[in-house]
Amino acid sequence: MNFKEELKVRTEYAEEVIRRWLPEETGFAKSMAEAMNYSMCAGGKRLRPVLLLETLRLFEGRESVAEPFMAGIEMIHTHSLIHDDLPVIDNDDYRRGRLTTHKVYGEAMGVLSGVALLNYAYETMFQAFAMDPGDGRVAEALKIMSGKTGLYGMLGGQSVDVENDGKPVSREMLDYIYKHKTSALIEASMMCGAVLAGASPEETSLVEKAASDIGLAFQIQDDILDITSTSEELGKPVHSDEKNNKVTYVTLFGVEKAAEKVQKFSESALSSLNELNKKNEFLEMLILEMASRRK
Repeated sequence: MNFKEELKVRTEYAEEVIRRWLPEETGFAKSMAEAMNYSMCAGGKRLRPVLLLETLRLFEGRESVAEPFMAGIEMIHTHSLIHDDLPVIDNDDYRRGRLTTHKVYGEAMGVLSGVALLNYAYETMFQAFAMDPGDGRVAEALKIMSGKTGLYGMLGGQSVDVENDGKPVSREMLDYIYKHKTSALIEASMMCGAVLAGASPEETSLVEKAASDIGLAFQIQDDILDITSTSEELGKPVHSDEKNNKVTYVTLFGVEKAAEKVQKFSESALSSLNELNKKNEFLEMLILEMASRRK
C-alpha cells in the first residue's frame, strides 16, 4: 500500500463529504454562514472524519449513513478551533495558513459562528435518521457524540485548560485536559464509526481505549511540534505554549521523553485494535503517521 496516496484519496473524499453538508450562504444570516464556511473550508488534515470512516470500514459498515457524522465531527472540531483562536483565549491570528475567523469577520461573529457550527453539527448528524429510519445505531452514535463533546468531554477539557492557563498544572490535571480536550473527539469519531457499523459493546470499548491513546499521542506530538517546527510547516504560530506560559508534556518531561510517550501511547492504541481480530492496514498506518507527523 502506498500510504500517502491512500491518505490523499481518503482526505479528498472526507473533504467532498464535508462540503456537501455545509450551510447555504443566503438570507439575512448570510454573514454567519459565510464565516462558518470560511472556517470549514480552510483545509486541514480531516483526521477525525477519516478515523470515523476507517473504523466503520474495520467493522464492514455501510458508508452512506456515516457521512453526516463525518461532516458533523469536523464541524464540532472546527468550532473548537474558532473559539481557541479568539482574543479572550489564545489570541491567534493564523490557523491552517490563513487569517483566523475573528480576524476576518470580527470577534462577535467569531463567537457566533463557532456556536452555530456546534449546533449545525447536530442538525447535520440528525439527518442520518432520514437515511436509515428506525436504526437504533444512529441514536447510539448521537449519544456518544454528545457525551464526548460536552461538559464531560471536549468542552469540559477546554474549560479546565482555560481556567488554569498560565498556572502550575499537575501531571494529573494535564492528563485530564488532554484526555478531554483532544482524546474525546477522537474517541467520538472512532466509537461512532464502530457503533454505526454494528460493533458490540465490548468491541466499542476496545475502540474507545485505542482512540484515547491515539488522542494522547496526537496532543503530545502537537506539544513537540510547537517547539521544534516552524509557522510555515504548521500553518499556525509556533511557541504559542511558551507565549501563554502553558504546562505541556514537553515542559514537564523535555522533548526526548515526550517523544517516548508518543511512541508508548501509539503502541498501546495498536495493541487494543489488534485485540479486535480485525484488520484495516490503512488505519494502523494512519495511527503511526499521526504520531510521527511534522505538521
